[in-house]
Amino acid sequence: MRINVKVTPRAKSNSVTQERGLYIIRTTAVPVDGKANDTVQKMLAKHFGVAKSCVQIVRGATARTKTVEIIGL
Repeated sequence: MRINVKVTPRAKSNSVTQERGLYIIRTTAVPVDGKANDTVQKMLAKHFGVAKSCVQIVRGATARTKTVEIIGL
């Protein structure tokens, strides 16, 4: 399953919400050395109840808008 994600790094708290088919992820992690992407993967894995290895960013690794593939749903 592929989903579109909009990421807001350096937020006050971590959260995952959905608006009109787009997942909005707010994370406290900084976008340095892939730390924000790592946190996004962990948050989505927890949200969907799959392992972190089942969540892969397929497009937009350095952008705020990403396409993420979740395997095992």
